[in-house]
Amino acid sequence: MTVSPLQGITHACFGLSYLLAFGLEVARLLWPAAGWRAAALAAGVAGFFAQTVYLLLHHPTPAAPYGSLLLLAWVLALFYLYKTVRDPKPVWAVFVLPVVLGLVGLSLALAASSPDLPPLDIPGWLHGDRFWGVVHGSLVLLAAIGVSVAFLASVMYLAQARRVRRKVNPNRVVPLLSLERLERTNRHAVNWAFPLLTAGLLVGSFLLRGDYDAESWLSLKVLSTGGLWVVFLVLVYLRYAADVPGRRLAWLSILAFGFLLVALGAAHPFVAGGAGR
Repeated sequence: MTVSPLQGITHACFGLSYLLAFGLEVARLLWPAAGWRAAALAAGVAGFFAQTVYLLLHHPTPAAPYGSLLLLAWVLALFYLYKTVRDPKPVWAVFVLPVVLGLVGLSLALAASSPDLPPLDIPGWLHGDRFWGVVHGSLVLLAAIGVSVAFLASVMYLAQARRVRRKVNPNRVVPLLSLERLERTNRHAVNWAFPLLTAGLLVGSFLLRGDYDAESWLSLKVLSTGGLWVVFLVLVYLRYAADVPGRRLAWLSILAFGFLLVALGAAHPFVAGGAGR
């Protein structure tokens, strides 16, 4: 049987492509030239294509930590390409690509620790509780995208606020968006993520129906996901019901991203064999 070269695509293929794209984006910051942006975009597209092929061939389950992290990295890579095409400035690239690389690396580490993971049997998910399991996972993944965007906007907000306080010459540093635009991006991301996360948790709670013991309910994944929802609830309250400085809201968004990483990286106690996955 002839084996397609595409089946040899691994984490290293798209991970190194993203790393090259990041290096080229940094290079055009240090030595501005017309060719850097095109080269970085080409490397990013190559990495995104390789990762897409990997997902299509291996279809990792989002119920497994390595799968959910890899899917989130894929969406953020698409976000990076979209922003790079729309805006010639490297502002989003130098912040998004390190997060993508970190997610890919963490996914690789988790996949290596569970080499016996089977591929996702998609047809089996299209009935009964398994269908709603897909709905639950999709809602949480979409919420994770919003959390990630809020995190990126918050990091840039804090960096820009520090520059404004210190009156840093903008021509000598990485160009960033205005504080108003970053705050608006953060707000939109939170407004998007919170209802999706709430719906995802409600679907997940409905699926459980008390069939699991207290130890499962007190697992790291459940507690961190609940902590993420609480942080977002506080964010929504402080943003709309209290006069809270943008700096504090930015730090809360960063804390929410920390809960997200723990939730995605933790084993799923409600999936068969989840302890090892």
